[in-house]
Amino acid sequence: MPSGALFDLGWIPRRRRPATARSVLAGEAAAEAARKSSQEAPPAEETEAPAEPDFPVVGDTAAAAFFDLDNTVMQGAALFHFGRGLYKRHFFHKRDLARFAWQQIYFRLAGSENPEHMADVRNSALSIVQGHRVAELMSIGEEIYDEYMAERVWPGTRALAQAHLDAGQKVWLVTAAPVETATIIARRLGLTGALGTVAESVGGVYTGKLVGEPLHGPAKAEAVRALASAEGLDLSHCAAYSDSANDIPMLSLVGHPYAINPDSRLRKHAREQGWRLRDYRTGRKAAKIGIPAAAGVGALAGGAAAAVALQRRRR
Repeated sequence: MPSGALFDLGWIPRRRRPATARSVLAGEAAAEAARKSSQEAPPAEETEAPAEPDFPVVGDTAAAAFFDLDNTVMQGAALFHFGRGLYKRHFFHKRDLARFAWQQIYFRLAGSENPEHMADVRNSALSIVQGHRVAELMSIGEEIYDEYMAERVWPGTRALAQAHLDAGQKVWLVTAAPVETATIIARRLGLTGALGTVAESVGGVYTGKLVGEPLHGPAKAEAVRALASAEGLDLSHCAAYSDSANDIPMLSLVGHPYAINPDSRLRKHAREQGWRLRDYRTGRKAAKIGIPAAAGVGALAGGAAAAVALQRRRR
């Protein structure tokens, strides 16, 4: 069945956009899924966190904040942590874990969208969940969050998100990770909801296809644009936070862009544009290459090392 038939997108205004049709579809599907999940989310837990003096503006209902996930909110890649949890539960073999880990580290270090490589990453993830029930993956995702993700949230970024919540603003994760995984993380952090890659499901079972494409690069910007339109937000009042130059389209949409733990390209661009920067990593090397420096906490880097080791054993 056509993937678009699974979503009622009548509320989204149709207009000409520079992104590809698949990027627009991915963004709009992510926005629709995020709005639905946020309506069912429990109220955020109250925690104390100091707000910046002039921003965010308390009571500005036209403002919201959008946070990238990997290496912005969380150390390492959420999708790889999720894969580790599924491997532990015998969803796939060791060779698949090695390949998946290598794809993730290559993608992060390359910092660019190679169509063939992106397709390989996408197909690997979809092959793992195809035929499984959405409810099953959601339940397992809760366990995986506790096992691998909870202790990897950057306290500094968490405080920034809390400042927006304390100001009465909605806060959304925006990530290429599956929307189900992203929604779990957002709920655990007390955020409003999440925009993530939408995998097609029929009768509550994953088909192994995506709605549009992975929520990456331009697709993220389209998702933010669609959600802002539906929520009545003024993007010039909104903030966005990311570590990657791939998210420059999303950061450029808002009036308050932040570079968090930026890679070298984003750091350079942010300085040229006068954007605010925050770096919660330790070590100058991490600032240069854009991955966590602390041993044992950067699961993305650890996953790459594991992949290399496993590849060598097989030779």
